Amino acid sequence: MGETEEEKDQAGKLFENFIQASTCKGTLQSFNLLCRLLDLDPQDHETFYCSLKTRLTSWRAKALWTKLDKRTCHKEYKRGQACVGTKCLIIGGGPCGLRTAIELALLGAKVVVIEKRDTFSRNNVLHLWPYTIHDLKGLGAKKFYGKFCAGAIDHISIRQLQLMLLKIALLVAVEFHVNVEFVKLLEPPENQENDGPGWRAEIRPADHPVASIDFDVVVGADGRRNTLEGFKRKEFRGKLAIAITANFVNRNTTAEAKVEEISGVAFIFNQKFFLDLKEETGIDLENIVYYKDNTHYFVMTAKKQSLLDKGVIIHDYIDTEMLLSSENVNQEALLGYAREAADFGTNYQLPTLDFAINACDQPDVAMFDFTSMYASENAALVRERFGHQLLVALVGDSLLEPFWPMGTGCARGFLAAFDSAWMVKRWAEGRTPLEVLAERESLYRILPQTTTENIGKNFEQYTIDPGTRYPNLISTCVRQNQVRHLYINGELPVKSCSLERNATIRRPVNLARRESEIRPGRLLTWCQKQTEGYRNVSVTDLTTSWQSGLALCALIHRFRSHLIEFDSLNEEDSANNLQLACDVAEREFGIRPFTTGEEMAAGQEPDKTRMVTYLSKFYELFRGTPLPVSGTPHTPLPISGTPHTPHPIPQQTRVRKVCSYLEEVSASCVGEGREVKENKVRSMASQLLSKFEESNPSFTLRRQVRTTKICPPSPLLRTLSVLDSVLHSLYSTVPQPQFQPQPKLQPPSIPNPTLRKVRQADQTCAQTQPQMQPQKPESTEYPGYSPSCHSAVLAMSRMLQRLQEVEEKITQYCLSLCSVSQGSLRREFPGSGDKCHSCQKRVYVVERISAEGLYFHRECFCCDTCGSVLRQGGHAFDSEQGKLYCKLHFTHRKNGMNHRRTFNSHLVIVLDHSIIHLPLSF
Repeated sequence: MGETEEEKDQAGKLFENFIQASTCKGTLQSFNLLCRLLDLDPQDHETFYCSLKTRLTSWRAKALWTKLDKRTCHKEYKRGQACVGTKCLIIGGGPCGLRTAIELALLGAKVVVIEKRDTFSRNNVLHLWPYTIHDLKGLGAKKFYGKFCAGAIDHISIRQLQLMLLKIALLVAVEFHVNVEFVKLLEPPENQENDGPGWRAEIRPADHPVASIDFDVVVGADGRRNTLEGFKRKEFRGKLAIAITANFVNRNTTAEAKVEEISGVAFIFNQKFFLDLKEETGIDLENIVYYKDNTHYFVMTAKKQSLLDKGVIIHDYIDTEMLLSSENVNQEALLGYAREAADFGTNYQLPTLDFAINACDQPDVAMFDFTSMYASENAALVRERFGHQLLVALVGDSLLEPFWPMGTGCARGFLAAFDSAWMVKRWAEGRTPLEVLAERESLYRILPQTTTENIGKNFEQYTIDPGTRYPNLISTCVRQNQVRHLYINGELPVKSCSLERNATIRRPVNLARRESEIRPGRLLTWCQKQTEGYRNVSVTDLTTSWQSGLALCALIHRFRSHLIEFDSLNEEDSANNLQLACDVAEREFGIRPFTTGEEMAAGQEPDKTRMVTYLSKFYELFRGTPLPVSGTPHTPLPISGTPHTPHPIPQQTRVRKVCSYLEEVSASCVGEGREVKENKVRSMASQLLSKFEESNPSFTLRRQVRTTKICPPSPLLRTLSVLDSVLHSLYSTVPQPQFQPQPKLQPPSIPNPTLRKVRQADQTCAQTQPQMQPQKPESTEYPGYSPSCHSAVLAMSRMLQRLQEVEEKITQYCLSLCSVSQGSLRREFPGSGDKCHSCQKRVYVVERISAEGLYFHRECFCCDTCGSVLRQGGHAFDSEQGKLYCKLHFTHRKNGMNHRRTFNSHLVIVLDHSIIHLPLSF
């Protein structure tokens, strides 16, 4: 009995050492000693946790088991049986990789984590959302780190968070291997039986035991570098913003404890602070944050000119990579810059400011451009080869890089970990690969839009089930046919289907975003077409072809020739040409330049991403805009040195503007019911036309002559043209009256020739009707005429008149929306310091949400009716009143608020009533 008590005491001491371990190596060493003492095998993942609970009975251990048992009781885990038999490999031992490993282990899977380093050395501090704090406390975070989020603290260092999650992962039987680097996936061999080897990982060192394990699931959590194939990435880049992070040694003295933290202050909230800083030190910042953890952690956004003035950046370059390259940064000046900013920010209260040392044995200071963020186009894929399937997924920064000022990295990383665990559970349940992938991609659509305001507020109910975390969840927004290209079987090539494009098509019209998504290839073709024929202008790309400034001037001159005298431009004066074009674009159209003319003409190739963004604003501005008619002030002049032959403008071009608006309204508002009724009108017109052609062969030729003159582009106008042709031929066969009609008052002028002709013919028929009554039903003199023809004429006349009235209303409505003036056309494009659309107060990049081409404060992005906070992609926007609604209230209001649908219903009613009374016989 004494030996038993002694073993318990020794086990309790080893467990205490395990809890208090402050390094990765120390944690692994103390855990191995504990398992050896208790004679437990961590690789026996199915029974390890239960055995460990029964053997460790100290008060600290029991408190921890209570926390973990409450977590394992979630019904989704099925008492650790949900994913039994599933083997998972996690690449990367960061916070998101370890959090994913813990969830998979609780589901009953065998989980292996490989990490190429053997130390946790990242001192940077992470901001934690409230749900993240609640989640970590539920896993026993306070038992491992007593100061975790005490009081109002809402942050933790990456190193401390990794240690905490590693200890929890080891307790739930996760295998953790250090100094192991992932190289690539190895396909199963071709000639094998059903029980042969499956998917494996090629690693370094090659003889490591992990290299012989067959895996069913592989999760990439190795950060931005992502070593897994099959995941294309897209870049999001904003205006240049240079961040500096600095970590100073925290000696935990009384003086240091008294220094107050700076949870986040920007220039707009405390201008005096930043102005005093600039005046005293010459340091010009946009914001600064100070957190006190294992180190004194500072992060700030510095202005480029300030860095140049202080000598931190040696040479100024347009290209961001060259600007911030190690060769262009004075490291000593950077250290002094960070120390001065930290000293002033703490009011000189920190006794010493000695830099902490990073993993490379260098002062822990870094400078980078945080506006360049990457995101994977898809969150998961399935590979199948020779009968073996492998589920591959991404989490953390590999999936979605965070935007630093918003502090979303850890929070969204944990949400992605839960979503991935839910996907593996579905996979283990036997769902088809396309079902699993479609649901995962649907959840991935929500992830970039999540904030502290639009996720569930009842943290106690949070599980890996996405319905407990995302309110109003629609987990089927991505369909299986959209993820077929993510199921890679190595045999039949599957045509890639862009998830973004299909989602945009499927989204309702009123919920679709109006931001430009023009592809560079299409933009280049459009620019080449618009600048074709101009002197010394040859657009072959979206970068160097614009450095002379002539191409940009030609683009503006094409549509607004009165703004620039193209013939007076000098090709050699590139800087002035570019500056002229940029100034005109900003003054007349509201398009703000991303650089000056001198910088762009300096010889360095412009940044392609910024050029595409800049030129796409011209595309959005002038797209669909007809060229000025000859003789107007906006007519493009002939380009000097190039023969210019005026081409006659066909009638189709003259009516294109009105028709295009009509087409846009009909395409966006008309549903399937409208199309059926419109087809009825077209069918009736075709029947009338065919019957009349049988009795009047000469009509076919006359109709061909008429339709070659004008070919209306929209279905409605084509129908009107056919009916007009029928009426024209019908009226041409009616005998003229033999008496002079009494003089009558002239009706008001009718602008449309077709409608004028119909009304004139209607009057003629009304006057000659008494004389036509005694005639026989079929006249030999006029073989194409009968009383039924007369009824058709009257009915079709009324229908055409009503159609014309509706058409005029639609045209007026569309023109009022577009409001294209004859003078300078100006559209506002968003830039820094724009106004919130709801409150009209200034909104900045850190606090804004972009939707419908407008900017909103986060608190202003809410339903106008119920005031609930909205999620991007789950909102509805009334373009007429400029208000946001939730889907529920938008549905209630759409019948009274959407004028286009009112016009559409009016048009359908008119067509319906006219068709009912339209005779078919002749």
